[in-house]
Amino acid sequence: MFKLIKIFWNTISKPATKISLGVLTVVSFLAGIIFWGGFNTAMEVTNTEEFCTSCHAMRDNPYQELQGTIHWSNRSGVRAICSDCHVPHNWTDKIARKMQASNEVYSAIVGTIDTREKFLDRRLVLAQREWNRMSKNGSLECRNCHDYKSMDFSKMSLKAQTQMRAAAARNQSCIDCHKGIAHHLPEMGNSLDPKLQALISQNNHLSYKNTHTYYPIVETKLYKDPALTEEVGTLLAATPLQLTQEKDKALQVSIDAWRKDKGFGRVLYNDFGLNIRSAILEKDFAQSDAINILNKKEDDMTGLDWQQVKLTGWVKSENLTDKVDHLWDYAKDTYQSNCSVCHAQPAVDHFDANTWPGLFDGMVGFTNMNKQTQSLVLKYLQSHSSDFANKQEH
Repeated sequence: MFKLIKIFWNTISKPATKISLGVLTVVSFLAGIIFWGGFNTAMEVTNTEEFCTSCHAMRDNPYQELQGTIHWSNRSGVRAICSDCHVPHNWTDKIARKMQASNEVYSAIVGTIDTREKFLDRRLVLAQREWNRMSKNGSLECRNCHDYKSMDFSKMSLKAQTQMRAAAARNQSCIDCHKGIAHHLPEMGNSLDPKLQALISQNNHLSYKNTHTYYPIVETKLYKDPALTEEVGTLLAATPLQLTQEKDKALQVSIDAWRKDKGFGRVLYNDFGLNIRSAILEKDFAQSDAINILNKKEDDMTGLDWQQVKLTGWVKSENLTDKVDHLWDYAKDTYQSNCSVCHAQPAVDHFDANTWPGLFDGMVGFTNMNKQTQSLVLKYLQSHSSDFANKQEH
């Protein structure tokens, strides 16, 4: 075998003695055409709907969802297939996308998402990966058909005109506002934002000290006992906790808060008269002697009576930070990146703490924030609202 390879190499490495330079040039040119034609033909085959749906994970999931959207059937009779939305048209970006897709082919071969259940479990990861890719490239695939310069804004609804004109002025990426236009949106649930998870990881080895103040990075369970067996409530992110004792992997903390003197008093708030939630207690615990009432005060604005209370409980020694500014920095970046894609977001101190929840609930459905992030961002907005604009931040 080695001898044959050596003979072949000696043959092709020798200068041509009987074939003219012109013949070699023509043959090389034709060979190049054949190779280039074959290469491009193979590329186009991988762009067909038949190829994309040959994998049953794609055929039985995203492809079925596409068929219920405007991109599949519409008054213009123009249908978008998989490659129209997931492969750029210009050659350089197309090649880069094909190289990325090679990993997807490998995943299909090894069965990463070969069942409906596996696909649904991975949907959020897959969606975020595609959103990030299209956000970075300015939604090149969408621009294959949609271009701001070709849009007749006068034919849009007044609401659409306002948003699209602003987007055109910023040359905004389409995917920023149009997630879920061709496939179902993933269930955000309680899956953590990778940046929030990184913040948790950075505080994994925090050294706890008595009398220091700590803050939950995400919602944290509150327990009655150091064995952490009797759950009595949930502490919301960024709630100030005063550490009083450490035992094994549990921390005893005290909480100073306010609650409305109405009903069972299960919801605790950061400040008097402001609906900035700190914790939600179990009914029995909220009505027990474990809650020390320090003061009572009437809210002149609403006429409601409030109680200033203090309580102690136990939490797991995890998911806490001693630097609340790290939480605010994350929430601020998230607010700016999520709430500026469709319109100019309001200044944080433009509204008061009690107005922000209603406004936020109306906007958050257009973002991809999970529940933990939503809770933290809302608390950031309320804690930096007009009520605190001229006060020291906390």
